[in-house]
Amino acid sequence: MDVSKKKFGTLSDGSKVSLYRVSNGSMSFVATNYGCVITSIQVPSRIGVVEDVVLAPPTLDSLVISDASFGGIVGRFANRISGGRFVLNGKEYQLDMNEGANCLHGGFFRWDKQVWDAEVVETVKGTGVIFSRISRAGEQGMPGTLQVKVAYLLDEENNLVMHYSAISDADTIISLTNHSYFNLAGHNKGRVDSHLMTLDCDHYLATKDGIPTGEMLPVGGTIFDFTKEKPLGQHIHSPELQELRGYDHCYCIDSGKGRLVPFAKIREPESGRTMTVATDMPGVQLYTGNWLQGELGKNGARYNAQGGFCLETQRYPDSPNKYTFPSAVLKAGEEFTSTTVYGFRW
Repeated sequence: MDVSKKKFGTLSDGSKVSLYRVSNGSMSFVATNYGCVITSIQVPSRIGVVEDVVLAPPTLDSLVISDASFGGIVGRFANRISGGRFVLNGKEYQLDMNEGANCLHGGFFRWDKQVWDAEVVETVKGTGVIFSRISRAGEQGMPGTLQVKVAYLLDEENNLVMHYSAISDADTIISLTNHSYFNLAGHNKGRVDSHLMTLDCDHYLATKDGIPTGEMLPVGGTIFDFTKEKPLGQHIHSPELQELRGYDHCYCIDSGKGRLVPFAKIREPESGRTMTVATDMPGVQLYTGNWLQGELGKNGARYNAQGGFCLETQRYPDSPNKYTFPSAVLKAGEEFTSTTVYGFRW
């Protein structure tokens, strides 16, 4: 394994930002301590042509001004909370309403816009970087001071392991995810419609105005059914997706505490690149980059709608307000842990 560090830039407040590159000799990834953003994943094709398969802005300055959450960590609560509020232990907490009446991805003080501490590590699960920070009580309107760590580790089998952990000094809620956009043909190769996707998920969450209604609907016989491999873009222009401009839906995973469940496989036929995903979280948000509109990318690329897809493993959106959903509460002094593994083959 090879790990290197170089300067990425300096923020207006004087904070130094670095890039960390981790390679196992076959593939590599690059991440920065600015928002724990993954800026590059280099993967060969079946004939050995190496391409960068994640979308990202080209410079630190362009990353700072982007609001697309390219490759970054999302917390304290990924996805949406209805009305930007929830009740915990009889007390109501008001959060930012940064998407209409809802709180999305933590509100206005986003974790992917913060500078994190970073430490290069070698573990039994792989070699990489652990990012950490302290989220003080009241940040984003949340209770409890939270010590949080995010590890990105690469192993010899070409698996990128993302491990999340957090401890709070008071009861709080938590759901962490990574918001990388993938295009297995290459970050600058246009739409991902021809990617062949399989999701071992029999149900998805019904929503109204982006918020789950509480119903888990069967995917069978609908445009949401990926239980058998099909092109990601096969139904992308269906009337049901017109308002959202594509997929932006949470699928239910048959997961259990501490048990990694392989649930996704995506193939790019021309290059032969394949990505698998496993997680111990109960849900995954499939998002097809519907609102990308000419975003500036690496090497002069421009990213547009369906230029990449996200598989954001997480607790169910709005679960603090849906008591039939798995709990998102983290008790004081207890440790939250979660692992997601993105595997790459060619």
